[in-house]
Amino acid sequence: MSVNINPKDMIIAPGSNQKSAIYVREQKGKYQRIRRGIAMFLMTLFVILPWIEIGGFPAILLDASNQQWHIFGNTLYPQDFPIVAGIFMVAAFALFFITTWLGRVWCGFLCPQTHWLFMFFWLEEKIEGSRNQRMKLDKQKMNGEKFIKKSLKHASWVLVAFLTATTFVSYFMPPIELYSGIVDGSLGIQPWFWVSFFALCTWGNAGFLKEKMCLHMCPYARFQSAMFDKDTLLVGYDTERGENRGRRRRKDDHKEMGLGDCVDCNLCVDVCPTGIDIRNGLQYECINCGACVDACDQTMSQFNYPKGLISFTSEHELKGGKTHLFRPKIIGYAVICFVVFAAMTGYWFTRSTVELTVLRDRNVLYRVNNDDFIENSYQIKLLNKEPTARSFSVQAKGIDGIESSLNKSFSIDSGEMSSLVITLTADPVNLPRRVLPVELIIRDMESGEVVISHESRFYSE
Repeated sequence: MSVNINPKDMIIAPGSNQKSAIYVREQKGKYQRIRRGIAMFLMTLFVILPWIEIGGFPAILLDASNQQWHIFGNTLYPQDFPIVAGIFMVAAFALFFITTWLGRVWCGFLCPQTHWLFMFFWLEEKIEGSRNQRMKLDKQKMNGEKFIKKSLKHASWVLVAFLTATTFVSYFMPPIELYSGIVDGSLGIQPWFWVSFFALCTWGNAGFLKEKMCLHMCPYARFQSAMFDKDTLLVGYDTERGENRGRRRRKDDHKEMGLGDCVDCNLCVDVCPTGIDIRNGLQYECINCGACVDACDQTMSQFNYPKGLISFTSEHELKGGKTHLFRPKIIGYAVICFVVFAAMTGYWFTRSTVELTVLRDRNVLYRVNNDDFIENSYQIKLLNKEPTARSFSVQAKGIDGIESSLNKSFSIDSGEMSSLVITLTADPVNLPRRVLPVELIIRDMESGEVVISHESRFYSE
């Protein structure tokens, strides 16, 4: 797999600290419509989800201060870590599955960095003009026109970055609280820090680092090739059909001229957000956004040539073979995804809505009271995961005649953890051994059902 970038395809920006700058030309076409449609859908979800209330909480609220994740009416606690781990495992293997099948479709059509990068490109073009106009503007010395355009561009970038940051932070605190705090000046230092931090990151990533995030900083770009095989769909150039490339007029018979279908218009390079020439072969820098496919198809239509000189294809197809969809690797990823998802779903529906922790008194194993009965003390921590308050009672079983100091029911609010101290008392006559098992049972007072139990030990003389 080639990883070379032709220096001729890069434009040197005078006065820039970088060695080169990429000026992306706007491109329209089938794949760009798909990408923009997906971007609009995902961005709309990103903006509105914190404002949708389900069960008294935003649809997604990652409340780190209270250690609670509210997700579509369900609340996850630190004790539900297996579910969170399962979500990440499913997401990882789903990414492996998609990458093996469709290559870097995540990078080209789903990655937030790509969507914000193209959004910043769009703002830049609307303010500074087309690709050639931007190149000309950068070559100019600083004057009034250049200052105004650059200022407007960065002001628009900063505004988008700020709105992006506030939307992102609204996933960690209620949006009404966040925006009202910004408006009336009551927002705390910590939220302001995170808003400023994420705004700076967005502005820097999409406005300055741009393609460097994809080329040098994103780990996915480095290991995704390990999942590729010769049937993975990638953006590829049909060398046999395109070469020898060369310029010609529309009415020329390029076959008689000894030329291939590539007219060497260089549009595939001009529209590429990472500045590569796909004609140099498959390259890890390619994010599979399809911009070069649309540009090439447009040129082929103008010359009345068949489309598909650059297309989403596989190495097998480029060599005249056929792409095989069902293969061991892709089936393996699909099976693992299904198994992990099934296990996570099973855990979700069988998990207890109450978490119980029982700790024995570590200072004294047992005590003898004034009636010569044996006492053992325990600390009970009970977490209510239900969205409503519940009342519970505690019952001890396993030893004849054992009594509990906690005879009354108690109530726990939703998401709250109650810590109680309970003393169990037993007659020595009913204690044939020094150590006996005892079971603490928690009942729901409304339904009378046992919600959870825990076995501990009762010590005596």
